[in-house]
Amino acid sequence: NTIGIPSVVMGLTFLAAGTSVPDLLSSVIVARMGEGDMAVSSSIGSNIFDILVGLPLPWLIFTIWPSTPDVVTISAKGIWVSIFILLGMLVAIILIIHCQGWKMTRTLGAMMFFLYFCFLAQAIVVEYYRDPCFG
Repeated sequence: NTIGIPSVVMGLTFLAAGTSVPDLLSSVIVARMGEGDMAVSSSIGSNIFDILVGLPLPWLIFTIWPSTPDVVTISAKGIWVSIFILLGMLVAIILIIHCQGWKMTRTLGAMMFFLYFCFLAQAIVVEYYRDPCFG
């Protein structure tokens, strides 16, 4: 726990927000230039890249060039649930964007917030009930 905040909440909110700030700033700058589509594609594209390349690439490199430990222990108990939910959300976002005519609408924004908060809630609940150190 850091300053009384459980590590799960810290990792899923504060630290995740810190990695998204550069994307936010670039999207805001581009949107103010009148290129809203570019802003949306930048933010969506960077997250898709993170999920499909940023997560698996280190594991691939580790398996190609293993170091002394042969096993890496993942401390998150609900990692597979989170991975499948992230992939499901990726498909859902693409479908929602398609249904909105590939345009940024308030409905699209609301749906993206809704999906994010659903993911956040399930991740915290899964870790809360499976991690005895939480709370």
